[in-house]
Amino acid sequence: MAAKFVIGVDLGTTNSVIAYSDLEAEQPVVELLEIPQLVAASTLENRTSLPSFLYLATEADQQGGKLGLPWDDDQAFATGEWARRQSADTPDRTVGGAKSWLSHHKVDRQGEILPWNAPKEVGKISPVEASRRYLQHLVAAWNEAQPEHAFADQAVVLTVPASFDASARELTHEAAIAAGFPADFTLLEEPQAAVYAWLGHMGESWRKALSVGDKLLVCDVGGGTTDLTLITVEEEAGELVLKRMAVGNHLLVGGDNMDLALAFHVAELFKEKNVTLDPWQSVSLWHSCRAAKEQLLQEGGPDKHPVSILGRGSKLIAKTVSVDVEREPIKAMLLEGFFPACAATDKAERGFASGFQELGLPFESDPAVTRHLAEFLAMHAEKAGSAIHPTHVLFNGGVFKSEPFQTRLMETIESWQPEQPPQRLAGDHDLDYAVARGAAFYGWAKEKGGIRIRGGTAQAYYVGIQTSGLAIPGAPRPLNLLNVVPIGMEEGTETDVPSAEVGLVVGETTKFRFFSSPIRKDDQPGQMIQRWDEAEISETDSLEASLPRDDKINEPYVPVTFHSKVTELGMLELWCVSSKTSGRWKLEFNVREED
Repeated sequence: MAAKFVIGVDLGTTNSVIAYSDLEAEQPVVELLEIPQLVAASTLENRTSLPSFLYLATEADQQGGKLGLPWDDDQAFATGEWARRQSADTPDRTVGGAKSWLSHHKVDRQGEILPWNAPKEVGKISPVEASRRYLQHLVAAWNEAQPEHAFADQAVVLTVPASFDASARELTHEAAIAAGFPADFTLLEEPQAAVYAWLGHMGESWRKALSVGDKLLVCDVGGGTTDLTLITVEEEAGELVLKRMAVGNHLLVGGDNMDLALAFHVAELFKEKNVTLDPWQSVSLWHSCRAAKEQLLQEGGPDKHPVSILGRGSKLIAKTVSVDVEREPIKAMLLEGFFPACAATDKAERGFASGFQELGLPFESDPAVTRHLAEFLAMHAEKAGSAIHPTHVLFNGGVFKSEPFQTRLMETIESWQPEQPPQRLAGDHDLDYAVARGAAFYGWAKEKGGIRIRGGTAQAYYVGIQTSGLAIPGAPRPLNLLNVVPIGMEEGTETDVPSAEVGLVVGETTKFRFFSSPIRKDDQPGQMIQRWDEAEISETDSLEASLPRDDKINEPYVPVTFHSKVTELGMLELWCVSSKTSGRWKLEFNVREED
């Protein structure tokens, strides 16, 4: 049955959204889905976004149908607005930032680890399971609103960060399929979705706003992450086309960091009242400061906003205590901390204050978005052999709903290129919904024909090949890297990797190592790299497995070459093809075990 709607889903770090468009319409008209959710115990409301929080309820919470939803009156958890509010009152039972955990290679993302550092009596869940529950809520909300047009029968586009590597995309894909997505749904990078939202707003007039040779910087600073993408405007057959030029690293810095900075400031205000917060209250304060920040920084916001902390017993706080937070000092603090003026040659500061580090999320040591941007442009300029000056900037993400942050970033870029100041692209859309709207517009254009951003894979991928040679005690054999997927390999294409045969170990458990790079644009399939800079190429998920033997070859290894494929869904497949028999083995990035 042909799909009636195209559905764009933004699985955000802090908020998730559904947008949709009727495929039977002559022009794409994108609308938002109202999502039923708990806003308090036993209280349902429709909202246009679903906060990406999950509250693991107590037995008392579950009594009397307090967590009931239109499609499920017997749940042991809550997702959405009430869960977000619970993050301030009971942070040890609330999951947040699950999306950021999906890209964290140093933990078992299939393991029950969230809420992180929660006490043993809390039944934890995995980042994949949390993501599945958010998506399942969205699917159920759609099916409730459109019972005659099941979600699984529609054309669905789900967005992911541009910096998500193959394993993080695979985890997202797994969660979506388990939540009830159609098997053929498409993954789309979030910065591209933001551009599609702008294209949908502009219509054909976008061709007057951009010219051949222009470079569009998409700066996306959301609740938990920062994504940087460069898109160039080129000409083919007399038509303007958009091509992705560069993608930055997955940076864990965003609105959550701002909330924490504000929490430190407010904690000092409490100290002035002789109130010392315990660890529970400190986490609660972090979440409470989110609401204060949003109120203070919105256009026409108040000059002051109260922040309250619940009491935790007579030894700490006899009663609830509040302090007033002032708008102007907070705005100045956040601007200088997260968007300081800097030089084009500056780099993000890195380093550790201690040799021992908690295995939580790998937040950036430097919260300055401007320095990360300077480093991003300089790194890609070095690879391109000339300076990169963005001609236009498109803002996305909830942080940029506050005008001062947009203005400061524009002023900083202008100081780097005073002879060619960039222009700000403005669209008639709310930044909270742009990604979902753009995903729906992209899906409509894909189905009906329209402008497409080209770019293919955002990263190059490599396999580690252990060199042969004499064994030396205590010294591992050197590892070479073989490129199997170049940057920009288009969805729906595949290629034989031209290289000498390598030995594939079969019949016993062994470790296969994979690497990726968002920087090395010139590397091509079959290229062997003997030395590399870890700043350019990083190790991603490994695979530990025992591949079945080839019955026709009685050896511990089989000579093979590689065949790589990027599916229409944007997923990576890597095949080892025997050069002696018809044997083929599919290698997949490990998304289940710790490195």
